[in-house]
Amino acid sequence: MHILIWTIIIVYGALILFIFTYSIVQLTLTLGYRKSRKRNEVQVPNALVIFPNVTIQLPIFNEKYVSERLIDSTAAIDYPKDKLEIQVLDDSTDETFELVANKVGELQQKGYNIKHIHRVKRVGYKAGALAEGLEVCEGEFVAIFDADFLPAKNFLMDSLKYFVHDKIGLVQTKWLHLNKNYNLLTRLQAFGLDAHFTVEQGGRNAAGHFMNFNGTAGIWRKTCIEDAGGWHSDTLTEDLDLSYRAQLKGWSFKYVEDIGSPAELPAAMNALKTQQYRWNKGAAECAVKNLDKVIKSKNVSNSTKVHAIFHLMNSFLFVCILLTGLLSVPLMWVKSTYFQYGYLFQIAAIFSVSFVFLAFFYWTSAAMNYENKRLGFLKFISSFPLFLSVYMGLSLHNAIAVFEGYAGRKSPFVRTPKFNVVKKEEGWKNNKYISKQINPLTYIELLLALYFAFAIWAGFYLGDSGLMPFHVMLMFGFGVIGLYSVRHAKG
Repeated sequence: MHILIWTIIIVYGALILFIFTYSIVQLTLTLGYRKSRKRNEVQVPNALVIFPNVTIQLPIFNEKYVSERLIDSTAAIDYPKDKLEIQVLDDSTDETFELVANKVGELQQKGYNIKHIHRVKRVGYKAGALAEGLEVCEGEFVAIFDADFLPAKNFLMDSLKYFVHDKIGLVQTKWLHLNKNYNLLTRLQAFGLDAHFTVEQGGRNAAGHFMNFNGTAGIWRKTCIEDAGGWHSDTLTEDLDLSYRAQLKGWSFKYVEDIGSPAELPAAMNALKTQQYRWNKGAAECAVKNLDKVIKSKNVSNSTKVHAIFHLMNSFLFVCILLTGLLSVPLMWVKSTYFQYGYLFQIAAIFSVSFVFLAFFYWTSAAMNYENKRLGFLKFISSFPLFLSVYMGLSLHNAIAVFEGYAGRKSPFVRTPKFNVVKKEEGWKNNKYISKQINPLTYIELLLALYFAFAIWAGFYLGDSGLMPFHVMLMFGFGVIGLYSVRHAKG
């Protein structure tokens, strides 16, 4: 029995130690970001006087609801026509193909240098499409936009000027949200993404640590992509993979927070789960592929290595959340029965400061994204606990994705369904790309909500309220994820 108890304690301790160390890394990013903004280190280069050849790539796969919107907004970008090429990289197998073909033909008649590159076989998925387009592209710079984006008219003029020297391989811009207030899911996604595109990307870039291309709303120097080995399709996050290969080759990246690129957030739970699965499994695959190279690199500082480790392994947090939640219930029984282990739980309580560090991280983001600081504080107070709870509820779904990524189990690139919904009165439930089947995993999520309801009862019964906030958040999170999954599947 004591061997089992010690095994549970050691595993639990290792997991909360990872969470604690991760929170410290996020704290350093937050402090670095705040320091850089306070010093106003953001220097805006002069306007372009020479206009390089640019190719804009638009990877599309079965996007009947948003493909025309994307192409129209791209064509409206302010840039000399003789210096701009647009590639619509279309792998579609449905009526999207005809919509795209007609739109491209219409713009060609108006004098635009736009090409419709259609692949019959979706080899390599998005990475394969980008690679094929790169082989024939005319630009020395390559901008990429996913189907749900609406690039701003001045995007190229504002972004290209940040390539101030030849070793800058990428300029990444901030994501904005077209449908931020559509429903609870979009509000919480916006809250989390704002933190990434404020504190994480800004903090990493300010400190000179590795950052990542976010798959869209950025501009690459073509020679950087080629020097890093081009697009690879062996992970589900080809953007993160190429980012690390390029920076390991000595290329510099630039993140520009003040340039925004609007995009649509998934409004349905199953669409969000699809996106989360791809992001977290892909991150795990990239960790397996690149972590060893980062650690062994002689040209990377130790501080950057530490940040890179937790950057590549950030999806492991979902494994930690799931397992600490599951183990916390038997540990309550151990604590109430075996008093000799009490000192271990007193030590473990120190790690609760992780919550404070993470709160500071998200509060900094909220403060930066609202000019009215009072409104920013209110948004933080109302969103932070809900955000943590709901993303805790995704831990089972995402932990499975992470385990699959670490194990090397391959799966196809499943793109996130787009809806073309911005206003609350616009519906998505007849969207042909939304699955109407309830994933069996959903029933396990609902059972976990009951498990943590039991944990709350056990806390009252044992007179131990230390983990009750954690259990309340887990119960609420799994309940929301499970119920939304059922509701959105049934329409």
